[in-house]
Amino acid sequence: MKRVVTIVLAITVGLCPFGFLNGQEPQQPDDVVRIRSNEVRLDVVVKDKKGRTVKDLTQADFEVLEDGVPQRIQSFRFVNREVASEPTKGNQTGNETKPDASQPLPPERRTTPGVTALVFDRLSPQARSLAKKAGLAYTQEGIGAGDFTGVFRIDQSLITLQRFTDNSELVTNAVGRATDATASSYTSGAQRTRDLADQNAGLQQEMDSAQSTAQAAGASRDGAAAAASAAAGGQAAAQQALNQMEANILEMYEALERDQQGFATINGLLAVINPMRNLPGRKTIIFFSEGLVLPTAVQAKFPAVISAANKANVSIYTIDAAGLRTESGTLEAAKELNSIASQRMSQQGRGTDRGVNGPYMKSLERNEDLLKFDPRSGLGQLADQTGGFLIHDTNDLAGGVRRISDDMHGYYLLTYIPKNEDYNGRFRQINVKLDHANLELQTRKGYYAVESMGQMPLLDYEVPAIAAARNVHSGGNSSLPFKGAALSFPALSRPGLTLIVGEAPMSAFAFAPAPDKKTYHADFSVVALIKDKSGQVVQKVSRHYPLSGPIDQLDPARKGDLLFYREAQLSPGSYNVELIAHDELAGRTSVQTSPLEIPAVDEGKPRLSSVSVLKRAERLTPEEQRTDQPFHFGELLVYPNLGETISKSQAKQLAFFVTAWPAKGSSANMQLTFLILQNHKALGKSSTPLPAADERGQIKYANSFSLADFQPGVYELQVNVSDGKSTVNRVTEFTLAP
Repeated sequence: MKRVVTIVLAITVGLCPFGFLNGQEPQQPDDVVRIRSNEVRLDVVVKDKKGRTVKDLTQADFEVLEDGVPQRIQSFRFVNREVASEPTKGNQTGNETKPDASQPLPPERRTTPGVTALVFDRLSPQARSLAKKAGLAYTQEGIGAGDFTGVFRIDQSLITLQRFTDNSELVTNAVGRATDATASSYTSGAQRTRDLADQNAGLQQEMDSAQSTAQAAGASRDGAAAAASAAAGGQAAAQQALNQMEANILEMYEALERDQQGFATINGLLAVINPMRNLPGRKTIIFFSEGLVLPTAVQAKFPAVISAANKANVSIYTIDAAGLRTESGTLEAAKELNSIASQRMSQQGRGTDRGVNGPYMKSLERNEDLLKFDPRSGLGQLADQTGGFLIHDTNDLAGGVRRISDDMHGYYLLTYIPKNEDYNGRFRQINVKLDHANLELQTRKGYYAVESMGQMPLLDYEVPAIAAARNVHSGGNSSLPFKGAALSFPALSRPGLTLIVGEAPMSAFAFAPAPDKKTYHADFSVVALIKDKSGQVVQKVSRHYPLSGPIDQLDPARKGDLLFYREAQLSPGSYNVELIAHDELAGRTSVQTSPLEIPAVDEGKPRLSSVSVLKRAERLTPEEQRTDQPFHFGELLVYPNLGETISKSQAKQLAFFVTAWPAKGSSANMQLTFLILQNHKALGKSSTPLPAADERGQIKYANSFSLADFQPGVYELQVNVSDGKSTVNRVTEFTLAP
């Protein structure tokens, strides 16, 4: 259980939308469409058969359908990002006459600044060379007047090479740094694995031959020949085992490496998308990659990128930076299939084929990952579902960038309010139709119907949980016995540190056996939404629990408790933390709301954490005691009571725990006083001096008192800490039962 409570720090990733040389943010363009939170924005690029942008359509030419239901368009306009000032015919001296800048442009010619992120995934040397030419072509031709561009590189993490700026020279330099840098290398072990398989096939022939020879020698009573054959077969078998061990190591490493690369790419894209959400107009990401790695673990998070881009009105254009490939993206998979087929035939010939549980099916699962590596798979899906397109099978990437630039220079922006008011978290498909033949359009494909999270992305498992919580607020099923709380822990270096804790018995969740009755699976999640006084979500933390295992381990899996722990950093103010526990299999959801106050920092006064009524404690190992975590108290790990009723028949005393920090520079002894109140009336009081602060500048303190004289009911526990000059206090509630 102590392993379950491992502390995980939730880091909010943010990128400043603009990095201006003069530190000034741009003025809002006059064609920004200001909409309500339930309106859906669509930017639509329309081109004729020759690839030219069509700019003269009207609202009547468009029809928008959501899940097949026609929607009423609320607003419509054509947004033009071309340079607005066009030269007119000059006078007889040859001087050009410029238009009067004081006169507003007509609506169809108004300009709005474009925001573009150039994102370079880890690339091979040849791909970096092609990507550099394309990136420089963009800086020379694609950046319009007033446009802002940022440059980023994804390796093991996201690297910001240039914050968003309208300075093309800075962007040019950043493109050079992005494409000159060497990415972390990864060499596939597939060829070595196939070589080992070929060696094992030869060794198997040696083993079969040795076995035949030994059998013949035994029949003729030639002991020496039989022994020699057995020794040769033994050597071949030993080498075969070593080869198989090496192959297993290569396959395991490759699986881990693919997961790591895939998550780095997905997280990098999310970090770039999120801050672009509240910027006006159409935003663009040009993503240079040699293929998205989407193994099963990463595939689950991939829809979150598409959803975040669609909510932020970001179109992603993907470029296969490998250029014109001499080998197909699926050639590696074909080689694997041939190798697998040879192994399968050999197994069947020897009568050792292990069917669905053998290496054949495992290799097919790996081959599925290889097929997903084809750039036209993940990259194509990413572009198609966000309103962009994929450029592949060409070395003229600069020409592809010009096509992207054409899209960015003119588009139709329209909005509608969905007729379906049930925000149940399901994906809603959008279909835009034109009342014109021979025209092609690009737009996003849909969105998840769930409440807005501001700039924060929604992960695929969070969507049904948040949607189900909305149903609970409306009187739906809230039968999960889940408890949660948010606690302030104003450490010296992190005064806004907040601990978000949740707990539920594992037996409360559904565990379903697989059809073959050999394994089980469960699927539940916990999401915490931190909302300010206005009800806006300012932070979000979560965890997904997709559990599975052998069916004979089902009963042990259902025992014990689910423990949820996350940390967040908040500014001073009042908050409500909404903790959602959602069981996807059972369709059950619980919502707990915990008020939270983050006090303003005053270094001249002591600080005090929230008061935690304790539920139980466990002894830490010597190794665990070397670390300092908020709920470590000496040799113990203490567990807070999260609102459960306390039975007097089972608990004779009530223990509580707090952490205090002296005022900066203060050496005065601090006094702690705690009071028990009911209906704001004090029933008991006790005071004690606090020990000196430890080497970290904190004082962790626990105490207890008898419950014998208290009747069942609801009580308040107030803790005050004073250094003689200032006093701080915290209050919590507890409930007693007989």
